Amino acid sequence: MERVTKTTCPYCGVGCGIVATRDSRNALSIAGDRDHPANFGRLCSKGAALAQTIDLKGRLLHPLINGEQASWDDAIHEVALGFRRVIDRHGPDAVAFYVSGQILTEDYYVANKLMKGFIGSANIDTNSRLCMSSSVAGHKRAFGSDTVPCCYEDLERSDMIVLTGSNTAWCHPVLFQRIKQAKKDNPHLYIAVIDPRRTATCEIADLHLPLAAGSDVMLFNGLLAYLHLQGEENKLFTASFTEGLHDALNVVLSPAFAIEKVAEACGLPPDQVEAFYKHFARTERVITVYSQGVNQSSSGTDKVNSIINCHLYTGRIGRPGMGPFSFTGQPNAMGGREVGGLANQLAAHMEIGDPRHRSLVQRFWRSPRIATEQGLKAVDLFDAIYAGKIKAVWIMGTNPVVSLPDATRVKDALARCGFVAVSDCVQHTDTTLYAHVLLPATTWGEKDGTVTNSERRISRQREFMAAPGEAKHDWWIIAQVAKAMGFGDGFNYQSPYDIFIEYARLSGFENHDERDFDISGLAALTQQQYDELTPVQWPVKTGDDRDTKLGKRFFADGRFYTPSGKARFVAVDPRQPVNAPTPLYPLVLNTGRLRDQWHTMTRTGKTARLTSHEPEPYVAIHPKDADKYQVQDDALTVVKSRWGEIIVKARVTEEQYPGSVFIPMHWNRQFASAAGVGEVINPALDPVSGQPEFKHTPVSIEPRKFAWRGFLLSRRSLPVPDASYWIKVNGDQFIRYELAGDSHSKDWAHWARQLLCQSDSNINWIEYFDGTGNYRGARLVGDKLESCVFISASGNLPSRQWLANLFTRDSISRQERAFLLSGKPPSETADIGHIVCACFGVGEKQIVHAIREKGCSSVEAIGATLKAGTNCGSCIPELQQLLQSQDKLLHSA
Repeated sequence: MERVTKTTCPYCGVGCGIVATRDSRNALSIAGDRDHPANFGRLCSKGAALAQTIDLKGRLLHPLINGEQASWDDAIHEVALGFRRVIDRHGPDAVAFYVSGQILTEDYYVANKLMKGFIGSANIDTNSRLCMSSSVAGHKRAFGSDTVPCCYEDLERSDMIVLTGSNTAWCHPVLFQRIKQAKKDNPHLYIAVIDPRRTATCEIADLHLPLAAGSDVMLFNGLLAYLHLQGEENKLFTASFTEGLHDALNVVLSPAFAIEKVAEACGLPPDQVEAFYKHFARTERVITVYSQGVNQSSSGTDKVNSIINCHLYTGRIGRPGMGPFSFTGQPNAMGGREVGGLANQLAAHMEIGDPRHRSLVQRFWRSPRIATEQGLKAVDLFDAIYAGKIKAVWIMGTNPVVSLPDATRVKDALARCGFVAVSDCVQHTDTTLYAHVLLPATTWGEKDGTVTNSERRISRQREFMAAPGEAKHDWWIIAQVAKAMGFGDGFNYQSPYDIFIEYARLSGFENHDERDFDISGLAALTQQQYDELTPVQWPVKTGDDRDTKLGKRFFADGRFYTPSGKARFVAVDPRQPVNAPTPLYPLVLNTGRLRDQWHTMTRTGKTARLTSHEPEPYVAIHPKDADKYQVQDDALTVVKSRWGEIIVKARVTEEQYPGSVFIPMHWNRQFASAAGVGEVINPALDPVSGQPEFKHTPVSIEPRKFAWRGFLLSRRSLPVPDASYWIKVNGDQFIRYELAGDSHSKDWAHWARQLLCQSDSNINWIEYFDGTGNYRGARLVGDKLESCVFISASGNLPSRQWLANLFTRDSISRQERAFLLSGKPPSETADIGHIVCACFGVGEKQIVHAIREKGCSSVEAIGATLKAGTNCGSCIPELQQLLQSQDKLLHSA
């Protein structure tokens, strides 16, 4: 009998609904929820592959104290004692929590309550600080509250969408598909992409502005000046519902913001800047979507306000199809903001700095104390650990050793810390290495609670798998520690339902319509109603008619949450990034996500379906810069900054802006020897939001010469070979290791047999070596390929794709065996090439063959022939690129 559970995706902030189905054999299948208003059945490549990531390999299944298995009672006691000792000796501000946008709202709420209301410190911050805190700060400066005014349906109702600092195609693929469909349905929809790189998002752009890194405020201040000079002010709106316009105009109405000057500062042609300004000025329904490219900056808050200023000036906010719209990064970053998971907030969008709010929350919680000052924000928090000011820290559901900037300092901080507790679902991460106590937490599919997406829509994550081993829910773990610390009366929760109802009640407590966040209309839910809750967008006030389908916009009535009730223009001056390029570090490093990976790969790194598209870390560099710094495509390179260095492969591409490079954020010591980009990222912060400047670090790049390079494919996980450089990739029924070394083995055959054969004498071993440092060997068990290794002194190595496909077979043919050590297939069609479509494993060579030989001249034709692009659609931009490149080749022939 089938068991069907409706739940929510654990990845980005889109908040897609998922239908998880267990069949009679307990096999899991995943599909998009057609009834969910975020995705209407669509899923991206990551969401579609969730069923392949739920195995228990690598899971933390039991509490550990100093590496030894312990009981839950002992582990809880150890954490409570560790914190209590520090508090008693040094006060509550000597301890801290560092939490995550991956945990559920109910987990977040209990953690925030314990720290701010019972321990009495605001030293709780979240990894969401790294992705959207500049947006929070910008909202609060302009609106008086952290309010997202727009809804997803506005994307379909707009006539112009500006995508700035957002590679939507890869980072929010389902929303990208909605935008793409909206453009198809409305040919007049104009899309402008503002990004230093030419990303996959540009495939739907009418205009791409590859502005110089860090010049966003210049561009949008120039837009505000242009709107003023063109007479585009909505005077009724600005006069009735805003304040501060005079000061904002005083900044922008100077010759520095003339189109020619803006173009020069942004590194853009003046006609492109003017075209953007004209379209914005002449289009009433404009949405400006922004994400990490805006937020992750030392002037991120100012960038946000420069965008909001343009919407306030034209009155394009609070109405269908228009407004500034922040796409959040994590599945519950919004939920964390709502419950006060940031160090500068109280629960339910209340402020630590407001005595009325502090009194209200303390009275509601009946807590012995309440934090009276803002706590330490993420980077500052770990600096305080390094300095010995924070002496005990509890890290929940995140991997700061990888994700924070200046990662070496973060490692040193945790190594110095007197007490480190980590709650996680994975045993071995770069962060758990430093834990004195490891607490096994449940993960997606086992958790039960709520999350909030980018449009303020609350959805249920539901349990459809039993918790493995001794794993427990985060809220339960926190509540048990609270009780062990003597705070039992405030934490007698029996279920997530109890927590949610308390939280909903708090949101309406003494609110009187003064605060934006109000879900008091959900406080009367029964257990069954909570269990069956359908996605709902807040606010949901007491007495509201709860409509789960229609979007609810803020500010349609012109009422804001500032003391005056009016929106504020914020006068912002352009500021250069904190660290400018120098002769020693002449290039600007930008970082970000890949299409099929998530954060530090603890989930997405498990499955070949998601590792096949981009299996290795790389640095993207423009051909002019590659020539200048003698870097060749596919060659290993060293990227250095003042803060550290890493080794990655070079990818030479014209999609990169000259003078800048790009490195994906995901790799760490579990998957690579030295590719964690946090090692080189500078720790400069936005002075308002505390968000790090991930998008602008001065670096140098140079070739890294090795004596040899190679790769190894094996059905077994092996000890990482003795190599100066290594990358580990989980494939389909095999593990791939990319290797390089500074000195040759004296006997490659002996090295390979020791590594791959161990004591197994029942082997069929074939090998080839030429005496010049080139070696190839393979181990077969019967007719089944078990492992193979290729070493080259010159770096000339065959494609891995055909060899990888052999591991999916129970046997290989005699002809394939004959070609095995060449690394090349018997026929050209057997090598499918670089994987483009992760859903169906379709390679680039297959797609090119379909275009050339089968006459596929459109994405739809490719889909009909190969199925590529017919599931999640994430690969469609690449399919379009291949069609364009092949068309150019045809016409140039």
